[in-house]
Amino acid sequence: MSSLILYLVTVLLFVLSYITDKDKTKKAFLKGCKSLTNMMPQFLGIIFIVGITLALLKPETISRILGSSSGAFGVLLSAVLGSIAMMPTFVAFSTGDMLLKSGAGIAQVAALISTLTLIGIITIPMESKYIGKRATLYRNIVAFFFSIIVGFLLKEVIEIL
Repeated sequence: MSSLILYLVTVLLFVLSYITDKDKTKKAFLKGCKSLTNMMPQFLGIIFIVGITLALLKPETISRILGSSSGAFGVLLSAVLGSIAMMPTFVAFSTGDMLLKSGAGIAQVAALISTLTLIGIITIPMESKYIGKRATLYRNIVAFFFSIIVGFLLKEVIEIL
């Protein structure tokens, strides 16, 4: 439902822009299409790699390795796995729910979901092309350590509650 609303708002704003200034809207549309065409080969490669990764990393396998008794090693391992296996946020949350129901620990799942949504090792070439290599490296390193901290903090908060 929310996707439909976003599409309708986008079409409405596009039509409003077209009515306001036809030339600018046409130029912007063509520029957007060109940008999408330039990104498409890299994007398709990312989708291919993500598909293979998701096929290899079954939630049941991960939950056996990432149980709550795995401790700091499990949190670190889940952060590494999440950094490699990029997926959309809604899939990450669903996967986290399945892992929790399969016996994975809260800290491990929190670190996994956090790195799944924040870190993109697979997308580093494309990201560095747009924001630079140094910024990409810093962003991913900070996000990795942040994800580990989030895992441990969430576990502590859940235990307090």
